[in-house]
Amino acid sequence: MNQHIAEARRILAANDRGGYTVPTDRLYPFQWNWDSAFVAMGFALYDVERAYRELERLAEGQWADGMIPHIVFHQPSDTYFPGPAVWRTPNPVPTSGITQPPVFAIALRKLHEAGGDRARSLALYEAALRWHRWWYRARDPDGTGLVALLHPWESGSDNSPAWDVALARVPTTTATPVARKDTGHVSADMRPRDADYHRFIHLVDTYADCGWDPVRQWRKAPFKVADIQTTAILLKAGEDLEILARRFDRPAEADEIAALNDRTRRAILAQWRPRLSRFVSRDLVSGADVEAATQAGFMPLLSLDLDRAIVEAIVAEMKVWSDGLKVAFPTTKPGTSAWEPKRYWRGPAWAIIDWLLIDGLMRNRQPAAAAALRRSAIAAIEAEGFAEYFDPVTGEGCGGLGFSWTAAAYMVLAAAERA
Repeated sequence: MNQHIAEARRILAANDRGGYTVPTDRLYPFQWNWDSAFVAMGFALYDVERAYRELERLAEGQWADGMIPHIVFHQPSDTYFPGPAVWRTPNPVPTSGITQPPVFAIALRKLHEAGGDRARSLALYEAALRWHRWWYRARDPDGTGLVALLHPWESGSDNSPAWDVALARVPTTTATPVARKDTGHVSADMRPRDADYHRFIHLVDTYADCGWDPVRQWRKAPFKVADIQTTAILLKAGEDLEILARRFDRPAEADEIAALNDRTRRAILAQWRPRLSRFVSRDLVSGADVEAATQAGFMPLLSLDLDRAIVEAIVAEMKVWSDGLKVAFPTTKPGTSAWEPKRYWRGPAWAIIDWLLIDGLMRNRQPAAAAALRRSAIAAIEAEGFAEYFDPVTGEGCGGLGFSWTAAAYMVLAAAERA
């Protein structure tokens, strides 16, 4: 075992809080949804039992309507805002009231294939299926095939330029006093600006006042974006769920999932914009395309078998974005007005985004582009350690340190590199 793999395992052990993993100490002291799914896939390389436990602890926070929230507050902590008192959710287990990209089912298929514990896999499959149905019921009530986010935090790409136009319509007034803790742990110039944080909390207040009822939230939401990255991840999750349903001899559920997958596949393809060489999200309040140049535009690689001309256009555009950078892949196109290489989701490179894009490039028969991106991510981590993200210009590790999903990503990417 090389020293970096040993260090990655040490970080996951250090961030273990009893069957679930915090992203990093103090800055993020609870269980985050998509973080844990990535972490479970890292654990699956050497401790399948612990990988299953990660997803099981996340599923403890599942709501009666099927939603798996973006944070599960298993234990109290005063190092993070907003905590359970701000969210005011009706769930028996304290959680946030919003969700995150559904990597859960993708991780579950990996775990099942690594460990084959049918009973545990089946219980988690049922949780994943309830959440999958929730996405289509609560976040695509019109049956378009694209799922909407009602809060930027639901994207995982919290502070992305993709939200600037839609978020600008959200008032900065809050019923809840804003008491940020993040800038006490990480430099303010790497974090969201204060005005945006007030808008984030305005949205939390709005939905809490709806009693977290999805129908009322949909009606009242001042922020409503059909996000191409989340929808692409949902489609990949749907593909993996369909495979699991057939393995568990659930043909009716497999057919139901397949029909949803087909609808979403067509909807994503309709969001391709040849003049941009990428896919776009849609602002459901204004009806306009979201043309901000972010990594989300390439994420459909993950879940679509694309025509060769589209793939070639995407790969060429990704090369333009990466040209001259020390670390790929940037989350905002360099040189655009929104590009900030050190600020949270406004330019930095993230190992988990690289991981998803690499899987998409491999799916679409682009092994050379995938290998280049994999080597870039591995080199950044080996040079700078397991930082939350990396300045793509200087290579500097930024944000939280000793970060769980970066450790998991390193192990997965390094295993692929060895293979």
